[in-house]
Amino acid sequence: MDAVRVALLREVLAGTEWLGATRRFAGTLRTSVVPHGGGLLLVGTAAYEPWHLAAHLVDEAAWSGTPELTPTLVRHRVLATDPAHLSTGLGRIEAARRGETLLVVAPDAPDAELLTRVHDARRAGATVLALDSGDRDLASLSHEVLAVPETPDLDLDTVQHLVSAAAGENALPEARGRRRLRDRLSRLADQLTSPPPTRW
Repeated sequence: MDAVRVALLREVLAGTEWLGATRRFAGTLRTSVVPHGGGLLLVGTAAYEPWHLAAHLVDEAAWSGTPELTPTLVRHRVLATDPAHLSTGLGRIEAARRGETLLVVAPDAPDAELLTRVHDARRAGATVLALDSGDRDLASLSHEVLAVPETPDLDLDTVQHLVSAAAGENALPEARGRRRLRDRLSRLADQLTSPPPTRW
């Protein structure tokens, strides 16, 4: 179902800047994590946790055979009862080092505490990427930014779908003479969503 949704989104956005922009950003993400064997940290703001993107990146990592895309979700509030995979707090950003990548998803303005931690991670050598709505402070700390202004036609959730799908698709070169499963699903989705041929 996600492959169908992504194919539809791409069809709707064909001819706009967004397909190229999301693919470029996904390429930066991929080339930042794959050579280092992973080390992807994913964090949102105090008001927004990017669960959706984390889940999609886990799926893409499995489907594309690129485990390096699997993120560690860094959370602003961690409870003692949280399971291990949801127990990584903001202190993990302070521990980020060269070879690691910090992806910040910020539909709202990040607070000063998060910005300070992002600054420290960058100073320690981590690569900082941002998916946001155009915050200048976050942009100044990031190596690569994809800013998504809120419009009726496009939102940050849609862009996250496109980025995660592109990161997985671009992870492996297509085998010569054979189509990958994702490519076949995308083609099938295109066929299912196109109008029937006109018979004369």
